Amino acid sequence: MADGLFPKRKPLTKDDIKRLRESLPKKVEIDTEGTKVIKQGEEEPADVAPILESHADEISVPLSAEEIRAFQIYATMLKEKNKVMNLTAVDDDKGIAMKHFIDSLTLCPYIRDEEAKAKKGKTLSFADVGTGAGFPGLPVKISCPELSVTLMDSLEKRLKFLNEVITALDLKDCTTVHSRAEDAGRNKKYREKYDIVTARAVAKLSVLAEYCLPLVKVGGVFLAMKSHSEEEETEASKAIALLGGTIEKSDTFKLPGTDMERTIIVVRKIRPTPARFPRKAGTPSKTPIV
Repeated sequence: MADGLFPKRKPLTKDDIKRLRESLPKKVEIDTEGTKVIKQGEEEPADVAPILESHADEISVPLSAEEIRAFQIYATMLKEKNKVMNLTAVDDDKGIAMKHFIDSLTLCPYIRDEEAKAKKGKTLSFADVGTGAGFPGLPVKISCPELSVTLMDSLEKRLKFLNEVITALDLKDCTTVHSRAEDAGRNKKYREKYDIVTARAVAKLSVLAEYCLPLVKVGGVFLAMKSHSEEEETEASKAIALLGGTIEKSDTFKLPGTDMERTIIVVRKIRPTPARFPRKAGTPSKTPIV
């Protein structure tokens, strides 16, 4: 992964982490009118700070105290909301920190690469397709606040929760879109409008490419997050080429502190996607391009 692209930040001390914990609300209550923070209560907030501090530098994504506090609030809201709505099967502090936050942040060096290539002063647009509980889009926004981020999902309930998090963290230029990927890809408002598009999903790479490449500007990138990919890359080569892309590189690594293998595939958009793609909703997953 890319390195040397981040400004040096003062390492967090144990006292910093202690102050972060003490500054968090004891309970976060979420209702249909928004987020209310209650400072007195029986439940302890999520505590992801030590894990983030231990492992963020290992992926070349140093985090400030304020960013870690944002992750603490996000994790607390996620755990609270998960009691009444199925957002994630991983809801313990360590799992959230590693499998959701650190995993999402592995995209940041690739984003910094794209920013380095862009015209000076240009704000890059980033779309997270099928964002679910906000991964990887919200962690990326917290670490790269200069990005213009769109979180796209087909379930409105999830987007309502994400809007509550966006408000609680006061994230600017971060919006949600209620749409299936196939519908968004055929909509002029979103088609070929983004510099960077990503998806963290269990679908095959050929399917993800049909979801995401139509949304990418020519010259932009689709960053595919996969656990295993070598065979999929070979199988998806025809689909990627047909959709206007080419695999620029593929990096496989172990998620820090775990034995979990991760792969990030950088697919560059080199020509417009043919008008017939994406096909109608449901077709890419049922009949992948081969």
